[in-house]
Amino acid sequence: MTKKPLIISTDPGIDDIAAMTISLFAKDLDVKMIVPTWGNVALEYTLQNTLNLEKFLHTEVPVVSGASQPLVAPKISAASVHGKTGVAGFDFEEATEELIVPGLAATVMYNAIMDSPEKVTLLGIGPLTDYALLLKQYPNVVENIEELVIMGGNIGRGNHSPLAEYNIAGDPEAAQVVFHSGLKVKVAPLEIGNKAHVTPEQMKQIKACGAVGNMLYSLFSNIREPDGDPRIKIFDPTAVGLILCPEVFTMKKANVEIELAGRYTYGASVIDFMSDKPNAEIATDVDVDKFAQWFINSIKVADQGRI
Repeated sequence: MTKKPLIISTDPGIDDIAAMTISLFAKDLDVKMIVPTWGNVALEYTLQNTLNLEKFLHTEVPVVSGASQPLVAPKISAASVHGKTGVAGFDFEEATEELIVPGLAATVMYNAIMDSPEKVTLLGIGPLTDYALLLKQYPNVVENIEELVIMGGNIGRGNHSPLAEYNIAGDPEAAQVVFHSGLKVKVAPLEIGNKAHVTPEQMKQIKACGAVGNMLYSLFSNIREPDGDPRIKIFDPTAVGLILCPEVFTMKKANVEIELAGRYTYGASVIDFMSDKPNAEIATDVDVDKFAQWFINSIKVADQGRI
């Protein structure tokens, strides 16, 4: 089977680390590059976290430094959740910058996408700034992109503000560009991450998955849910799941608009399932048990692939 070429835009971040780890060792994916962007924490940290993860995993995927701030909105931070550096809970060995490819992320991505003999899939698990810049600067790139898969947005209540999810709220203008790009877009919204989870007992299974499992166990164990829920909610890896195990999700077409002018609703995802002009497919449900098993098995595969 031909591997699916993939570019990852990410802002690691604990759950981003899990999503990247699974992607890098998935037998059906060929990760062409990773583009760290500002998001959960500042770019200086997300870039170093990406390099440190690759050093830990013994992978050599090129890394391109992405955007350091949103297109328009003031920069926000989730350091209170992920720690100052974004990866509270595990001490990665510091990596050098040898994997960094110089150049503007939009241009480097464009060249890689257009040079690819197969259409490229884009994975967005942070603010969508770099993908918006790519699409605005090089609109013809759409012809060689298979789809864009996002963890972001919300059907109901938000987690950054009452009606806005963090990744979209980070750069609402960029998200609006993406949803109006003409790309095939699939979305794992906040509700799916709130439902997908691993139990304390499953966390023990993850810890037993060698060095990779122990690393992820240490990171996820540092997360404390505000409501005291002992289960660990899984967010960014749900977007990887949409690519690798779509059968565990229920999808529904919708038109997505991002609120850009609301005083109290700025960054909200307005998801209209009744529209006759859909621009995205939204995951509306997930088989929790099957997802958790896929998640754990993917970590086992990653540990076995780490040489």
